[in-house]
Amino acid sequence: MNKSYKTIIIDDEPPARARLQQLLESFPDTFQIIAVAEDGIEALEKIEALQPDLIFLDIEMPELSGFDMLKQLKTIPIVIFCTAYDQYSLQAFETNSVDYLLKPVSLERLQQSVNKLNLFSQNNTSQNILELIKELSSQKEVKKMTSITVKKGDKLIFVKLENISYFKADERYVTVHANDENYLIEEPLAQLEQKLPAHFLRVHRSIIINTEYIKEVEKYFNSRFVITLNNPKKTSVTTGRSYIEAIKTWMNF
Repeated sequence: MNKSYKTIIIDDEPPARARLQQLLESFPDTFQIIAVAEDGIEALEKIEALQPDLIFLDIEMPELSGFDMLKQLKTIPIVIFCTAYDQYSLQAFETNSVDYLLKPVSLERLQQSVNKLNLFSQNNTSQNILELIKELSSQKEVKKMTSITVKKGDKLIFVKLENISYFKADERYVTVHANDENYLIEEPLAQLEQKLPAHFLRVHRSIIINTEYIKEVEKYFNSRFVITLNNPKKTSVTTGRSYIEAIKTWMNF
């Protein structure tokens, strides 16, 4: 008989939490969801109070990362990392103590985690995970976020970064401008900037562009630039003065 694991989901993105919770409901005999947490600080409190058997943990979170949160725990439960980044060595996660799911998580990939748990024997889990964190923290690889999760009605949509030409902030929302459609998200632009790969460049306090879509750059007055994007609308973006140096560095100017 398969074991039922008291489970906590930890992720700072509401759509990602909802998506994972929906997937876990396909395995009611394996996962008993006892709580969700929106960040590492809330996760610390709930793990200490509820003592889960297992946690699904996002690595990249503001204020307190998944790794930093684990370091503060007295006892570490079984951890299945769930992240939009693939810069960490997947081989490092090939151990009986953890698994590693790359967003967007599929039902088929989650089934593999369930199969692994059914063969799992929890020996020296905390030490194994701490050694893993030490190894991964020493890596200096570039971020490789591959997609962003957006909510549209009752649906969760995973938009590939390669299809996004730019992000634009307006009051409390950020509009994701993809090739075929636009989407609204509530994540602040500054937080997005920290997560996105290097080819996304902030050129204005309210705009981040995908440099792979840049068609041409023209000089503008006050040392600014007008950037034309090679998207369906041929969008023109006037850069902000505070971002001149970053733009010149990108252009090797």
